[in-house]
Amino acid sequence: IVIYWSRSGATELLASKIANLTNSDVCQITLTNPYPADYLETRTRANRERDTGLTPDLNMQLPDLTQYETVYLGFQTWAMTLSEPLKAFLKAYGNELSGKRIMPFETNGGYGIGNCLDVMSQLLQISGATNYTIERPLTIAGNQVDVADTAVREWCD
Repeated sequence: IVIYWSRSGATELLASKIANLTNSDVCQITLTNPYPADYLETRTRANRERDTGLTPDLNMQLPDLTQYETVYLGFQTWAMTLSEPLKAFLKAYGNELSGKRIMPFETNGGYGIGNCLDVMSQLLQISGATNYTIERPLTIAGNQVDVADTAVREWCD
């Protein structure tokens, strides 16, 4: 299954490429109060959430993950760390990833993945997840997703 969160559409496009290549089911992480379309407003809200430790409320139903061995987990890197919606997802559902092979994929503004995998591991442990593995991530600059087919195919293989 491909589980992802996307604000601008770049991670959603990447998720769809991965789902098509792997013939995977898809689950989008959605929020009760979506981020604004305006980038500066989103950045202000995300910074406030990160500074206070308060993640946004989720508005989604997670399917039964017992039928999946591999979870492709998509997100954005914000300020060199895991975006707040994915933190919220891991806090709420991280224990559901026990025993799973986690294939992280992310988009960023050109600065890379930062400490996302460390934060992901910490949140999985806090949530009670066990016996999972986090594989090598796919990292794509958000403005390059549309031309990243070769990189996506190689990573999926």
